[in-house]
Amino acid sequence: MPLETPARIVRALVSRGYNAEREAVTLIAGTDDPGVTLAQVVESTPDDALRITADHVREVLASAPATDPSSSAPTGPPGSESESGAASSDTSAADTDPPVSDATSGDNEEPVGKSTPPEAKGSGSGRNQDTSLRSLEIANDMTGQSTGTGEYDDFVKVFRDRYEKLSKMLRGRVNHRPAKAISNMSGGQDAELIGLVDDVRSTKSGHWIVDLEDTTGTFPCLVMKDKDIASYVDELLLDECIAVSGTLSGDAGILFVDDMYFPDVPRNHRTNTADRHVQAALISDVHVGSQEFMADSWHRFADWLHTEEAEHIEYLLIAGDMVEGVGVYPNQDEELDVIDIYDQYEAFSEYLKEVPGDLDIVMIPGNHDAVRLAEPQPGFDDELRDIMSAHDPQITSNPSMVTLEGVNILMYHGVSLDEVIAELPSDKASYDDPHKAMYQLLKKRHVAPQFGGHTRLAPEELDYLVMEQVPDIFHTGHVHKLGWGKYHNVLAVNSGCWQAQTDFQKSVNIDPDAGYAPIVDLDTLNMTVRKFS
Repeated sequence: MPLETPARIVRALVSRGYNAEREAVTLIAGTDDPGVTLAQVVESTPDDALRITADHVREVLASAPATDPSSSAPTGPPGSESESGAASSDTSAADTDPPVSDATSGDNEEPVGKSTPPEAKGSGSGRNQDTSLRSLEIANDMTGQSTGTGEYDDFVKVFRDRYEKLSKMLRGRVNHRPAKAISNMSGGQDAELIGLVDDVRSTKSGHWIVDLEDTTGTFPCLVMKDKDIASYVDELLLDECIAVSGTLSGDAGILFVDDMYFPDVPRNHRTNTADRHVQAALISDVHVGSQEFMADSWHRFADWLHTEEAEHIEYLLIAGDMVEGVGVYPNQDEELDVIDIYDQYEAFSEYLKEVPGDLDIVMIPGNHDAVRLAEPQPGFDDELRDIMSAHDPQITSNPSMVTLEGVNILMYHGVSLDEVIAELPSDKASYDDPHKAMYQLLKKRHVAPQFGGHTRLAPEELDYLVMEQVPDIFHTGHVHKLGWGKYHNVLAVNSGCWQAQTDFQKSVNIDPDAGYAPIVDLDTLNMTVRKFS
């Protein structure tokens, strides 16, 4: 029986113990009888080869006898076989509004505001990428660097490091004086302070008192309710770093705040772009092992990655939750298709083999993965790395800064988004617009500012969760909602999931956006969203 799609060809090769170059799969898929061609390629491949190359396929095709065109019809270009699918939905309203293209129906819309040069479109000659042009670097990987023991001194070190890093971002805006020095000043003087938010409380009159703590002590700051900056108080999270300026009261016991500053992304931030037309696919929350894992949608996604339409996608970034995990939430075992955690990773690895073998893949863990829950999360251990070795992925910690051809992409799974959404007003952060919660993290320059809440944070010598470098792209997952937008030119993307609604999600009123793949042009930072569900 003929093999009809590239992903089926890949699965057939994997079952025979081979990986394959993307162009090799495309060549096989474009022949009159892909099944016969595949069998011939496997038979002619040297016994010690583990990878089918395009040259292997060309040798077979060159030696094959010519066929009578009237005896069999070609199967058509890769990916031409389409399945019916609903039109894309307007899933997110944001600063940028790329189209959602239904990949199950062959829709091929271009991003708004983008004109793709002719040389960037598929030429019909197959996918032949020069991997020597690629560049992938990972920073802030703390795998193997954990020093925390849970002792008191560890907590002091991580908060001191947080304060030092974030206060540097604010010192250019205020003339900071330590809290201890301000407490010794005379009443009525102007004062400016940088500190971590220790407490926020309201007065009987409806004003706000914000206690700020630095390395010398804590000082109370009063924000009057009729001030324009009073709205900023609604955005504050405990333990984030801010700066204030104002005037001391008559007895110098409190600072009347006139202005409030956040570390923030500069409004004139200039993003980096790649020097050539190249794309990255951003996905997360695959959840293999769940009864609700959408295998058919994944197959369609893998099929599409082998087509010429996706030929410029050279990077695949997966922001955590490769598997469903075990014991993550109450009665989860009743919703598992694969019970054993290692079997889940084995199954995930098989699905990963379906994507083109020449993709550069980067993966970070999430809260469903078999790593510690406390953030920062180190990358997977050696046993799990061996299981997930298909296509030799780069595995790094959560979070990590990944630089693709000069473009800085901050990958963070996103557990703290739950906390931000719970603490802030709905117009500032919500599950329907997860990118707005991401804006708040960019504003605070920290991926998980609040300590002691639902987000588990590990005390280390360094605070790996500070955004010391402004990213060009901020990529998260976790909340199973699709959302995107630009904040001070930084593209924020929450990439949805590959898991249909579970009973647990129904109980907490989560309606997931499943089966989507945001595709980013690294040369322009324009984005399209492909739909595979």
